[in-house]
Amino acid sequence: MRTLVVGDVHGCSQELATLMATASADRVVLVGDLYTKGPDPAGVWHLIRETGAECVLGNHDQRLLDVLDGERPKDKHGHAVAEALDAADKAWREHLRSTPLWREDVAGFTVVHAGVHPDKGLHGSSRHELINIRRTTGGKDVEDDPGPFWYRAYEGRRKFVFGHDAARGLVRVEKNGRPSIIGLDTGCVYGGQLSGWLVEEDVLIQVPAGRVWQAVRK
Repeated sequence: MRTLVVGDVHGCSQELATLMATASADRVVLVGDLYTKGPDPAGVWHLIRETGAECVLGNHDQRLLDVLDGERPKDKHGHAVAEALDAADKAWREHLRSTPLWREDVAGFTVVHAGVHPDKGLHGSSRHELINIRRTTGGKDVEDDPGPFWYRAYEGRRKFVFGHDAARGLVRVEKNGRPSIIGLDTGCVYGGQLSGWLVEEDVLIQVPAGRVWQAVRK
């Protein structure tokens, strides 16, 4: 069995297709933030549908759900992404609505978009924390925020793979010489790389972004 977990795709379908072809995995799990910001949301949906790739919900996926439910009427980008996906195949809507917040059975790891609150664990963390957390303070993640990153404070036994934090890039936490927490958001949509991790082999695969699809906010 070859399991590939992929970092934040953000509409970068060509990079995702290349990564999946390179890895040749039996199972693919995406850490969320599937469609927004990048060039080809419909292409990402086609890859998910055609390959059976599994997903967890990200914070930008939640924003798309809010657009569908009329809770983000001023989100022009979200509406444009939804329209592009609808033009390709409206089945994406039900798929996104049924996407779970985590997957627990990924070759011994739990996949979640952002992380968990270290004091609460997976089942005690709120929906907001699971798709948004970076630091334990839950603040705005500014440079002078004194709170540690969640994965540095976490002491539980459960092992995680997550995304959501392109500013930090790759994260690797080990226990007893083996990976226990892996972070895979390497900012493909910002001109970085799309990263995938082959879990059983502990091998990282990266595909460079075709270009800068969205400028980084200062």
